[in-house]
Amino acid sequence: MELYIFNTKSRKKEKLQPQKPPKVGLYTCGPTVYDYAHIGNMRAYVFSDTLRRVLEYNDFQLHHVMNITDVGHLVSDADEGEDKIVVEARKKKKSPYEIADFYTDIFFRHARKLNIKDPSITCKATDHIQEMIDFVKVLVDRGHAYEISDGIYFDISTFPDYGKLSGIDLEEQQEGARVEVNPEKKHPADFALWKKAPKNHIMQWPSPWGMGYPGWHIECSAMGLKYLDGFFDIHTGGVDHIPIHHENEIAQNWGYTGTEVVKYWMHSEFLQVDGGKMAKSLGNFFTLDDIEARGFDPLAFRYLLLNAHYRKKVNFTWEALEGAQKAIDRLTEHVLKFREAPAKKGCGPRLQKYKEKFLEAINDDLNVPRAIALVWDVLRGEEPASEYYQFLLDVDRVLGFGMKDMERKEEEISAEIRKLIERREEARNKRNWEEADAIRDQLLEKGIRLMDTPEGVRWERIRKKEE
Repeated sequence: MELYIFNTKSRKKEKLQPQKPPKVGLYTCGPTVYDYAHIGNMRAYVFSDTLRRVLEYNDFQLHHVMNITDVGHLVSDADEGEDKIVVEARKKKKSPYEIADFYTDIFFRHARKLNIKDPSITCKATDHIQEMIDFVKVLVDRGHAYEISDGIYFDISTFPDYGKLSGIDLEEQQEGARVEVNPEKKHPADFALWKKAPKNHIMQWPSPWGMGYPGWHIECSAMGLKYLDGFFDIHTGGVDHIPIHHENEIAQNWGYTGTEVVKYWMHSEFLQVDGGKMAKSLGNFFTLDDIEARGFDPLAFRYLLLNAHYRKKVNFTWEALEGAQKAIDRLTEHVLKFREAPAKKGCGPRLQKYKEKFLEAINDDLNVPRAIALVWDVLRGEEPASEYYQFLLDVDRVLGFGMKDMERKEEEISAEIRKLIERREEARNKRNWEEADAIRDQLLEKGIRLMDTPEGVRWERIRKKEE
């Protein structure tokens, strides 16, 4: 079955046709490791992981490269200000390398909790300074870059297709620019390839233009071309990368090679918080540690993300995460029933139909929400059987919910809570509804919700919400 993906460049779904099938070269824009990756950042990596899993499910041989930005990402996309890592290093009174290593380790710890697979190659910007210098030298020699007092800049006037990825109008941008950040630049959108460093800058290297450090955009081009042998079948990132970072990559790649080296551009949409932007200044900046601290399983967050298409915005609320956690808990119970069930004759034709529908869903531009709905059709509509459990394990190669390792969670409650539950049962048996209700309210304040069922009273812990 053919796999179709949405190409941001053409703005339509296209059949995946890699340059050297069955091999696929995939490049993912990695984190800038100056701070904790927030849950909005992690959406982009769950998306690229899902794409990777779909490719592997379709028997493509994947070579996945991801960079680590540990130098060169300035505090402004307009090439203003200091390097983000240098700023954080000064704040924390540590070296930039200590800062980068600390946040890199945390990023991968969070990624693995979300069942995000490690890339084939993870490459740090600071390990590839010479490759970037060589790249910039070629652009200068070919007339695509020029030197001014603070660095080397790409001349976008030499690339006729600049702006095609995002659809920006450069003439309008020129007319609307009230003040040029750097009057030496030929155009406001010309971007830094190499920055000349002041003597007190703590991350700098020798170059033909003096001591300095690379711009953010050049690293992805230099490392991607190196590790993907000069051609990217697919390049991924968040939608925030489209108008600047990825436009600039396309321009400098063309200047260096004389052609476009990325065939398919794929981008995941924003994650919002309570319908708006997430930011530290707004007090709604959350990390995976925050999610765990409130008693949620990281895979509930993965479920929340995958239950929406990657090209649609996701609105994060604690209530939505609570719903995703309950879905994961129910999924666990169902999976265990199927795991423990005996074999059943006659499943073959129905299983084949489910497999075809699953493949059809994921091959339609990663329609994972439809694939998850199909899984629930199986769990709710079929009698548990070991054959269906094998089907679940197979589709989990794409979903990444860890079905093979799912286990029942036996939560403990304190003796005090257990005694209150028993007292309420005694009150109910005596038809003392007022006391029973009072104890129920008391338990709610302690984070325990009671449910009266035909099989008896059940309880569940209420997870902490935002303070």
